[in-house]
Amino acid sequence: QRPRRVFTTEFKAQIVGLVQRGERTVPEVVRDFELTDSVVRKWIIQAERDAGTRTDGLTSDEKAELAALRRENKRLQEDVEILRRATAFFAKETR
Repeated sequence: QRPRRVFTTEFKAQIVGLVQRGERTVPEVVRDFELTDSVVRKWIIQAERDAGTRTDGLTSDEKAELAALRRENKRLQEDVEILRRATAFFAKETR
């Protein structure tokens, strides 16, 4: 099994562009750039969502916003838990 590789947004856009412009087919891109068929197709689908030609999922901006909101929600839940514990602690101290 190959180690997981990370690709830049620019590289993904170039690969998607090659396929969408008809310069190369997906199997050619997969072979020439040593990628997997599934990842190239995934990039194409995501590019179509971002361009607005597909509506069956979240755009990249929406995914980023959702991730940020989940991080913020987790932080706020931790803050509430700290305040709950502090309230309980100080309630004991004043009795």
